[in-house]
Amino acid sequence: MDVVSDAISAVRTGRPSSNRLRVGGSWCTRLAPYEGAGFHVVLAGGCWLVPETGGEPVTLGAGDVVLLPHGVGHVLADSPGDIARAVPFEQMRRPDGGGDGREAELLCGKYRLDRSRTHPLMAELPEVVHLPNRVGRHPELRSAVDLLANELDERRPGACLALPSLLDLLLIYMVRAWMSEAETGSWPSVLNDPVTTAALRALHSDPAAPWTNDRLAAAAGVSRATLARRFTALVGRAPMAYLTWWRLTLAATRLRDTDDSLTTVAREAGYGSPYALSHAFSREFGVTPGKYRMGAGSS
Repeated sequence: MDVVSDAISAVRTGRPSSNRLRVGGSWCTRLAPYEGAGFHVVLAGGCWLVPETGGEPVTLGAGDVVLLPHGVGHVLADSPGDIARAVPFEQMRRPDGGGDGREAELLCGKYRLDRSRTHPLMAELPEVVHLPNRVGRHPELRSAVDLLANELDERRPGACLALPSLLDLLLIYMVRAWMSEAETGSWPSVLNDPVTTAALRALHSDPAAPWTNDRLAAAAGVSRATLARRFTALVGRAPMAYLTWWRLTLAATRLRDTDDSLTTVAREAGYGSPYALSHAFSREFGVTPGKYRMGAGSS
């Protein structure tokens, strides 16, 4: 596994949900804050997105994609003016256009995320990731948008399976596109550094291996001192500290998503016994693995 895939997999739960929105004339709707991540794909026309946290309004055009990775509340409207008129999204009437040339069609949806163990790559995404439709930019994202538009007809054979799968791809492509254009944040720099990337790929490919600083430095093709300096400066943790955190994150994910025994979870996370895992897990998360699993099952 690569870091981006693992970072997304660690927080993704359940299946994404989506709704098609067709509007026209004067309209304004509010989407409440959400524990997961919201997204919008503008299929036709255009609109405005106004974050409720005080951010600048964003104009969206046909083919634009926007990700709200921290679930911030926001307003969608035909204009950024009087957003006090916004009605809740759940109560929004969806007429087929208003006949005044301001029709818009969007795919609006949500990803369910477990934020208790958010990877720092996901944590540093901005509140609003706007990816405009530009010729020649992010072709895989553009292809996903085109495929989504074609799968919105639920009468097509297999559409009910194709749509959530495409939405999962969309999340990967949105994060990837942000990383290629980001002007802030440390993780785009992390994954552009060949030494740190090699070390992270080794750790993520086999987290249960008996890693040491010397062994990891050899995998990255540098000295131990060089690895420690570059990895710590970019990632913000020493290599072995990152490995410990990632192993426990993986253990938490398996406790949440599987019925595997604690012995199996411990072995696959690189711990020699359930006791060793329980001790480290309690120190990191403030709760035993058993209680964590019960809490995840009831949420």
